[in-house]
Amino acid sequence: MKIGILLTGHAPEELAPHYGDYIEMFKSLLSGQDFEFLGYKVVDGEFPKSIKDADGWLITGSKHGAYENHSWIPPLEDFIREAVTLNIPLVGVCFGHQIIAQALGGKVEKFDGGWAVGRQTYDFAGTEISLNAWHQDQVVELPPGATTIASNSFCEHAAVLYGDRAFTVQPHPEFSADFVDGLINTRGRGVVPEDILEQAIDHLDEPTASQTIADQFADFFRQERPR
Repeated sequence: MKIGILLTGHAPEELAPHYGDYIEMFKSLLSGQDFEFLGYKVVDGEFPKSIKDADGWLITGSKHGAYENHSWIPPLEDFIREAVTLNIPLVGVCFGHQIIAQALGGKVEKFDGGWAVGRQTYDFAGTEISLNAWHQDQVVELPPGATTIASNSFCEHAAVLYGDRAFTVQPHPEFSADFVDGLINTRGRGVVPEDILEQAIDHLDEPTASQTIADQFADFFRQERPR
């Protein structure tokens, strides 16, 4: 099965030599699932020639806001709507989670409650799952037909399911503790309040359920769908 990864932002230059870009992180997260991967740097204007070039698509995180005025965002939203129309499965993470919601009629904004950084715990249908997060923007209104499947007191729509069309999560299962530590020092200092950063550092060594979410992504991609 071919999975196309749509890169919507680059990892910090200081960290990329050690951890790779987000395409490589998702390849690592989904390794062992018998997938073949294609990568496209849509943030740089590189789009697939056809939506049928892959059997499923994953949209990465980004430092950009879904509501910002970038030339690559409208064609990405068109791509999302076409995938949903053709029932080609989509997975979205952080920015990917937000842009899918926005493209389908939801609302994304800079959350007035501030930042979520580092290990966060969510209620996934009665099961507690902890994952690393890095965001201020949030989905604040769901599109028609979308269902929230995970939340916590800070993030109401932490994971969303669009039937068999799309599965999106706000946190980052692809982020290791070491990478979050790197983000704190390259993008966090002077931007995110220090108390939030220090709290994140205090919990860096605690376990997360990244593999659980990776398996859920893989199962979602593999679902039988009418075409």
